[in-house]
Amino acid sequence: MLNDRVALVTHVAHFVGRPAAVELAVQGATVLCHDDGFVDPEARDRFAADHPGLEPLAEQTPDDIAAAVERRHERIDILVHNDAFPAIRAPVDDARIDDMRAGLEALVTRPFALTGAVVPMMKRARRGKIVFVTSAAPLRGLPNYAMYVAARGAANALALSLAKELAPFDIQVNALAPNFVESPTYFPESLLADPEARKKIVGNVPLGRLARPDEAAAAIAFLASDRSGFITGTVLPFAGGWA
Repeated sequence: MLNDRVALVTHVAHFVGRPAAVELAVQGATVLCHDDGFVDPEARDRFAADHPGLEPLAEQTPDDIAAAVERRHERIDILVHNDAFPAIRAPVDDARIDDMRAGLEALVTRPFALTGAVVPMMKRARRGKIVFVTSAAPLRGLPNYAMYVAARGAANALALSLAKELAPFDIQVNALAPNFVESPTYFPESLLADPEARKKIVGNVPLGRLARPDEAAAAIAFLASDRSGFITGTVLPFAGGWA
């Protein structure tokens, strides 16, 4: 259980952010939630009304987010980087460099900066859990998606390096690398509602189905818990045998 733990989940309205935040709260953590949309007070109020156990944050920059967490709770025990960015399909000779820069900013630079902003609190406590939600795509490679795959691969590498850097402070850093999770961020409902399209997608998965978001949330909660205390520097494939 995660009683007395303070957790932060980023981009909670996307990918597996909401189920991860809910699962952490169910297991006893105090959960703060960041999302770009929370600059709108009405969006924050709607989220708070729909999820009374979660705390939305209005702050947006890494330093401001970290300061808000420290101001409210004086510490942070768990950081879940639930980063998402469109998987833009483009052959290398037709790709826009601005798209690649934007992907690297969203999936590598910004989580790196947020980690740097919150780690001092973890170092003082001499404990912490950092979970990067990345992608299994870099474990295999995908033609025509090199920009997205490269950015996700960099995030996996970031987790591996930070794990070694922060291990002396008893801070574990791991990456959950999903693919084929039933999430509107990457598989819109309209796509999965088409029986032929769904059959084609599922045909890539050895287990023969898509993952449920709550299954990804359970894996994140495990990596955030004391049960994973001797696991660090791991990129855990979560792709039904595809990777």
